[in-house]
Amino acid sequence: MTGHQNLASRRRTLILAICCLSLFMVGMDTTIVNIALPTIQQDLRAGISGLQWTIDAYALVLGSLLMFSGSMADRLGRRLVFLAGLVAFAGASLLCSLAPSISWLIAFRAIQGIGGSMLNPVALSIVSNVFIDDRERARAIGVWAGVFGLSMALGPLVGGLLIGASLGWRSLFWINLPVALVALFLTWRFVPESRASHPRRVDPVGQALVIGMLAALTFAVIEGPNAGWTSPTILACVALAALAMIGLLAYEPRRHEPLLELRFFASVPFSGASAIALIAFAAVGGFALITTLYLQEVRDYSALQAGLLFLPVAAAAIVSGPLSGRLVASRGPRLSLIGAGVALTLCAVMLAGLSGASKTASRAGVACDVSRASPCTRSMRPGLRPKSRQISSSGRSLW
Repeated sequence: MTGHQNLASRRRTLILAICCLSLFMVGMDTTIVNIALPTIQQDLRAGISGLQWTIDAYALVLGSLLMFSGSMADRLGRRLVFLAGLVAFAGASLLCSLAPSISWLIAFRAIQGIGGSMLNPVALSIVSNVFIDDRERARAIGVWAGVFGLSMALGPLVGGLLIGASLGWRSLFWINLPVALVALFLTWRFVPESRASHPRRVDPVGQALVIGMLAALTFAVIEGPNAGWTSPTILACVALAALAMIGLLAYEPRRHEPLLELRFFASVPFSGASAIALIAFAAVGGFALITTLYLQEVRDYSALQAGLLFLPVAAAAIVSGPLSGRLVASRGPRLSLIGAGVALTLCAVMLAGLSGASKTASRAGVACDVSRASPCTRSMRPGLRPKSRQISSSGRSLW
C-alpha cells in the first residue's frame, strides 16, 4: 500500500512539473520580449504603438480567451486542449521568429496568445484535479506561483543573455520550441485525460462581448496618445468598451450557464482574491515593461546588463512562491497576503528613490509580492459553494 501511495505521489509530482513547464514557457514569453523592444524597433522600423501592440496583442488574446479555452477543456478533455495549446504556441513562436515586419509580428503574437490561453487555465485545472487534498493543493499552487513569478522574472534575463550573445531578437522565440516539444511528449505520455462532470455550454455572445470590451479598451489606451484622447476614433472605442461591459452585465445573469459567473462576486473571498490577483499581476507586468525600457533607453544599459539586473526578482520568486504555498497550507492565506501587501508598498516607496540599492531591493519586492499573493488568491476559492467551485474551475486564471 505504501509503495502504491509513493508511486501515486511521484506521478502527481511529475504531472505538476509538466504543467509548470508550460506555465514557465507562457509566463516567460510575457516579459522576454520586453528586453528586445529597442532591437525590434531598429530592425523592423517600428513605432512606439507598434511595440506596445507587440506586447499587448499577446496579452489581449490570452486574457480574452482564457474562459473559453477553460470551458472547452472541461467539455472536450483537458489533456486534448492542453496538447493543442502546446502545438499552437510552438507554431506561433516559430512564425514570430520569421516575421518580416512589425505587422506580421503582432499577428503572430496574437496566435501565440491563442495557444497560451489553452495552457495556463487548463494546466491549473489538471493540477487541481490531481491534487485533491486541500493542503497538498495549496502546496502545489505555491510551487505553481513560484514558477510563474520565476518565469516572468527570468524573461528579461534570458532575453538579455540571448541578445548579448549576438543571437538577435528572433532567438527569443526559438527557445520555446524545445520546451514545447518536451512538454508535448511528457503530456502525451504521463498526463491522464479528464473532463468536468457537468461541462458548461458555450456562450458565444458572452465571449464576443468580452473580446469586444478588452479589444476596444486596449486600442483606446495604446492609440490615445497619438490620435488624441478626444478624437472620434478613441471616443468611439471607449464608448464601445463601455457598451460591451454594460451588455455583459445585463446578458450574463440571464443565462443558465454564463461565460462569466457574476454571482461569484457576491462572495467576499472571491472578490477580494480577484482584486488582489488583478493588481498584483498588473504591477509585475507594468514593472517589467517600464523597467526594461528605462534601463536601456534612459540609463543606456545593454540588453545583457538590463537583464542581469532582474536577478533579484528571480531569486525572490524562487524563494517566496513555495514558501507562501506552505504557509497558506498550514496557517491560511491571511499572513501571506499581509506580507505581500507590505512588500508591494515597500518596493513602491523604494522605486521612488534614486539609489541603486533601493531599486535592487524593490525589484525583489515586486516578485516577492506576486509570488506570495498567488497561492493566497487561489486558496480563497473555498469561499464559494461546492457547485460554484466546480463551475469556476475553467476560469480561475482569468485575472
